[in-house]
Amino acid sequence: MIKSPFLKIPLTLILIFFYCISFSATVDTVITYSTSMKKNIKAVVIKPAAYNSGIQLPVVYVLHGYSGNYTDWISKVPEITKYADEYNILVVCPDGNYSSWYFDSPVDSSWKYETYVSTELVSWIDNHFTTIRNRTGRAITGLSMGGHGALFLAFKHQDIFGACGSMSGGVDLRPFPLNWDLSKRLGDYATYPERWDKNSVINLTYLLKPGSLAIIIDCGSDDFFYRVNTALHE
Repeated sequence: MIKSPFLKIPLTLILIFFYCISFSATVDTVITYSTSMKKNIKAVVIKPAAYNSGIQLPVVYVLHGYSGNYTDWISKVPEITKYADEYNILVVCPDGNYSSWYFDSPVDSSWKYETYVSTELVSWIDNHFTTIRNRTGRAITGLSMGGHGALFLAFKHQDIFGACGSMSGGVDLRPFPLNWDLSKRLGDYATYPERWDKNSVINLTYLLKPGSLAIIIDCGSDDFFYRVNTALHE
């Protein structure tokens, strides 16, 4: 006779174990379509265990950093599924290509990631999931390039997003004219400085009014983006 290892485990712990297996957030990869760029784009969607098609949930869009893709957050921070469950939120991790910086490129019309994330993706998610379909139920955040993208999109589209955050965000592009394919998206800094000005988050604070947008800025003091983050905060 084979003895079950569960015989020595209290029944309560066994029930909790199976409850956690049966009732945890689900992770799906969805294929969305960008009309502006005329292509399919993947995204990870994390649904909390309590997701019910009859209950409207808030959505948090989480953007990846430079050289990353839509799988970054779920593969590098798997705990994100626990947050979806804990706060009963839908989490969406879109693909921003490896170096889009989440704006519409004035150099290459095939890179329109501001339009995609703030309009096309939001619309797709709202049409395929039961969500709160206004700014009170939408937040956007991200890391590095994604931190820039989150603030950039939220500042410019306050009718879409009600809260935003940046983790070690590249919130001023101008000090880094030779880095991260920025010149490929904006053109040479010396030739087109106005493009760099226009697409740097630090220059968009004029769009904000007190109380108009919930904002959190997070950056370590040893990070190479620390100075631009403190400048943005000031």
